[in-house]
Amino acid sequence: MPRPLTLLLPALIPSWNFFDVIAPSPRVQYGLTATAETEPKAWLEFRPRPERVSLLQMAQRLLWNPERNESLFLTSCAERLVQQPTRHSEDEIFKRIAADLAADPDTAEGPPWLWFRLVFISRDGDGLSQEVLFEALPRRRSDIAIR
Repeated sequence: MPRPLTLLLPALIPSWNFFDVIAPSPRVQYGLTATAETEPKAWLEFRPRPERVSLLQMAQRLLWNPERNESLFLTSCAERLVQQPTRHSEDEIFKRIAADLAADPDTAEGPPWLWFRLVFISRDGDGLSQEVLFEALPRRRSDIAIR
């Protein structure tokens, strides 16, 4: 194998050109309604990041953090939906939201229609502004195939 160090260097020293564009990631928000015609009154952030993480939790997450890995996958799906919408990305986001709602006793028997949208949140002077970039058509929760 010729020059193994040249093959190893890119893995050891990351390139600044790793990302095409550095931009805010879309956040996934969801809402539940009784009918498909009624838009949600309240949008909730799906899997919000915790405000604080202890040192022990950080160390544990370095070794095992499947929920965060899945959230990164959802971020990729959301970015694809904004750039070039596909049914697959939309289905994956619906599946993950429906699965989390079904697993939580407080939301398992909630309203039957599930909505989601993608928003960018950015600083606007002293406050925050929110821009909706994509909104999926609602789906009946019972029709969404959960893993």
